[in-house]
Amino acid sequence: MSLFFCLKRLFSLDTLDTRFTASSWTPSTSSGADKPTRIDPAKLVPGLDIQDGASDSRSLQSKGSWNAQPSKWATPEFFLYYVVIGVAVPLMIKSVYNVSTPAHPSYSKYEHLLSPGWIPGRKVDNSDSQYSGFRDNIPYMFLLVVLHPLLRRVCDLIRPTERQSLQHPQRDSHNAPDGQADARLDRRVQFDVGFACVYLLALHGTSALKVFLILYINFTLANSLPKAYVPLATWAFNIGILFANELGKGYPYAAIAQFLSPWNNAIGASSDTNVDGNWGTYLDNYGGLQPRWEILFNITILRLISFNLDYCWSLDLVGGSPLEKKQLDPSELSERNRVDIPAKAADYSFRNYFAYVLYSPLYLAGPILTFNDYMSQLRYRPRSISYDRTCLYGIRFLISLLTMEVMLHFLYAVAISKSQPAWQVYTPFQLSMLGYFNLHIIWLKLLLPWRFFRLWALLDGIDPPENMVRCMSDNYSALAFWRGWHRSFNRWIVRYIYIPLGGSGGTRTPGEGGKVRAVFNMLVVFTFVALWHDIQLKLLIWGWLVTLFVLPEVLAGYAFPKRKWQGREDVYRMICGIGAVGNILMMMAANLVGFAVGLDGLRDLVRGIVGSYSGLVFLAAACGALFVGAQVMFELREHELRHGIKLKC
Repeated sequence: MSLFFCLKRLFSLDTLDTRFTASSWTPSTSSGADKPTRIDPAKLVPGLDIQDGASDSRSLQSKGSWNAQPSKWATPEFFLYYVVIGVAVPLMIKSVYNVSTPAHPSYSKYEHLLSPGWIPGRKVDNSDSQYSGFRDNIPYMFLLVVLHPLLRRVCDLIRPTERQSLQHPQRDSHNAPDGQADARLDRRVQFDVGFACVYLLALHGTSALKVFLILYINFTLANSLPKAYVPLATWAFNIGILFANELGKGYPYAAIAQFLSPWNNAIGASSDTNVDGNWGTYLDNYGGLQPRWEILFNITILRLISFNLDYCWSLDLVGGSPLEKKQLDPSELSERNRVDIPAKAADYSFRNYFAYVLYSPLYLAGPILTFNDYMSQLRYRPRSISYDRTCLYGIRFLISLLTMEVMLHFLYAVAISKSQPAWQVYTPFQLSMLGYFNLHIIWLKLLLPWRFFRLWALLDGIDPPENMVRCMSDNYSALAFWRGWHRSFNRWIVRYIYIPLGGSGGTRTPGEGGKVRAVFNMLVVFTFVALWHDIQLKLLIWGWLVTLFVLPEVLAGYAFPKRKWQGREDVYRMICGIGAVGNILMMMAANLVGFAVGLDGLRDLVRGIVGSYSGLVFLAAACGALFVGAQVMFELREHELRHGIKLKC
C-alpha cells in the first residue's frame, strides 16, 4: 500500500463522515465500506435549497445536475495560479511571524499574554480563554475517552442480556432482532444515565442540581401541556433559560441564600445575610471542575428543544408505525429516516430523555444529534462506524491538533488582537493577515473540540454528524459557508426553526412573496443563532450582517443564472470569481466582528488597510490573490463532481 494511497484515504471525505459520500436516504448498508450512492449530504441550510436530493446519482445525472467540466489542473491558466499560491502563502505566514517575534516594537505590549511553550525557543499564545480551557485539559480528556468506552464494555460483559447475545455471534448489533435491540437500548441507557450523573457531579459539583431541575421542568412541559401548546412553551422556556443563565450568571447559591434571607428572618429562622458567609457560599465552594456550568449549557438547550419537538410531532402519527407502512427494516434505516421517523411511544420516557440530553461524549460541545436519531443508534449500531475509519479519524484529529499547536507557537495573532494594539505600527499586509489568521485560529479552536468529542462518541458506538465540512479557507460562498460551518447545528436549525417557519416559501408562497419570506426567515434564524452563541450586541450585529451579506449573492444568482451561460462556462466562471472575492471579504468582516475584534476593531483594521495609497495597492493585489483562490475552489468542486460527489458547500 503506497504512501499516496494512505494519505488519499486519510484525507478523504468518507473518512471524515460517510454522510458526505452517501445520500441521506441511503440505508446504512450502502455507506462507507460498500459502494456508496454519492449524493449531496450537506443539504439543508437556512435560506438555501432545502429540497431532498434524488435517490441515486443516475437520476441526478439525467437532470444535468452533475455535468462536471473537464479537468483544468494541467492547463496553463492553473500553472499560473500555482505560481501565485506558491508565492503568496509563504508571504502570508511570514508577515504574521515577523510581528510575532521579540524584535517587533509591539511585542512588549502582548508578551504578558504568552505562556511557556513546548517548542524550543518559542512561547505559546494560549490567551484565548475558550480554547485554553480545552487545551489545558487535553491529557485528562484523553484518559476519559479511553476509560469511558472500556467501562461500558466491562458493564456489558457482566450483564446477562449481553451474555445471551454472545451465544449468537451471527446476531451482531447492526441487525439484531427487535427484542435484542430493545435490550441493547436498555443496557446502554442504564449506563449512560449512571455515567452522566457521575460526569455532571464531577464537572459542576452542586450546580448539577440546577441542570437536573431545568431538565425536569422542560420534560414536564412536554408531558403536561396540551400538544398544541408544547412548541410555544418549549421555545419560550428555553429562550428564557438562555437569558436567565446570562443575567443570573448561573444562579450562585450564595445569591439565592441572600435573596431568601429576608424570608428566613421573617419566620424567625437564623440566617447569615452576609453573601460571603452564608450557606450558599458553602455550596458554591463545591462547584466541580467547571463551576460556571451555564457557559456551555447552550448546547444542552438544543437537545431539550429537540426532545420536546420530536415528542410533540410523534403525537401526530395515526394508523400505525411508519416502519410498518413503508416496510422498512429498523436496523437498516437511512440517516434521514433515523431523524424523521419517530421513536417508539415508550421511548419518550424521562430516563431516555435524561440519557440523551446528558450523553457524556456530546454534552459539552456536541455535535448535535436529534433524539430520534439517538434512540435509533442505541438500538442498532450504525454500519458507518468501523475500526479502520475511526482510527483514521483519530489520526486526522491529531494532525489538526498539531497544526493548531504550531500556529499558536509561531503566530501570535490572538494575543496581538487582545492587547489593544496601535494598529498604525503594522503595514496593510500585516493587518490583513492578522485578521485572516485570527479567523483561522477561531476555526481550529472550534474544530478541535467538536472532532474530539465526535471521536469519543464514535469510540462509544454513536455516529453524530461531522461539524466542519471544509477548511475555512476553502469557502467562497456565504450561503455554502453556513452549510458547512457547525453543520450539525445547521441541520438542527433547519429541522426545528427554518422549516416550521415556512422555509423558503416554496410553492406555497410563490414569486416575490416567497423571496421576502425566505429573507425574513433567514433574519429570524441568524438572530437566534447570535443570541444562542452569546447575548452580546456584537453578535447580534454579526447575525444581521450575515443576513445582509447573503443578499448580494442571492441577487447575483437571479441576475446571472447558470443556465443562461451554457457554452460560455469559462466566462461564467470568471464572473463568479469576481463575486466570490466580494463574498470572501464580507464573510471575513462579519466573522471578525462577531468572534474576534468587534465592530471597533474591524473599523480600525479597515482604516489601516485602505487609509493610504500603499494600502489600496495592497487591497487590489489581495483581491487578485483571492480571485486565484476562488478559481482553485471552483475546480476542487468540479473535481468532486467528476468523482460523483456533490456537496452544496
